[in-house]
Amino acid sequence: MEEQNTDNQLNIELSEEIAEGIYSNLAIITHSNTEFVLDFIRVMPGVPKARVKSRIILTPEHAKRLLSALEDNIQKFEEQNGRIKIQKDNGVPLTFGGPTAQA
Repeated sequence: MEEQNTDNQLNIELSEEIAEGIYSNLAIITHSNTEFVLDFIRVMPGVPKARVKSRIILTPEHAKRLLSALEDNIQKFEEQNGRIKIQKDNGVPLTFGGPTAQA
């Protein structure tokens, strides 16, 4: 629940359940003329099916603000920790580079 105080500051509450977070190793982004939809998915090794764990719907303006905030945070991260390397691949890492699970 959000509250606004008289100093024009926003107080944001974070429940314990939400604070735990949701792990995602795949994101799919779609859009219409009025919104952007970000689906966060957890893909497990050797499992050909995955579920959307979280969906965030944003206005185009907020999507652009998110992009700017991510770029700023990535730049700060890389200044402290070094460049983030992105592996070039052609698909979803269903096996995470290891052997396929067998029963």
